[in-house]
Amino acid sequence: MIEYFKNLWNALWAKTTIDEELKSRYDEVVKELEDVKSSAKKVVKQTKDVVDAAKGKKRRGRKPKK
Repeated sequence: MIEYFKNLWNALWAKTTIDEELKSRYDEVVKELEDVKSSAKKVVKQTKDVVDAAKGKKRRGRKPKK
């Protein structure tokens, strides 16, 4: 009977470690996905600039100094 409770205790401790590790990995994945999202937005914006350049429109950017 005591052996059963020892095994149960060890199993519970092992599970919490796995849960904590998964949570930290999940948080890292979420941060990386946010980075990918912002990068994808920049790519879409730049592709619009490429399309405009192909149409012959002038490049947008800084205003020239007077």
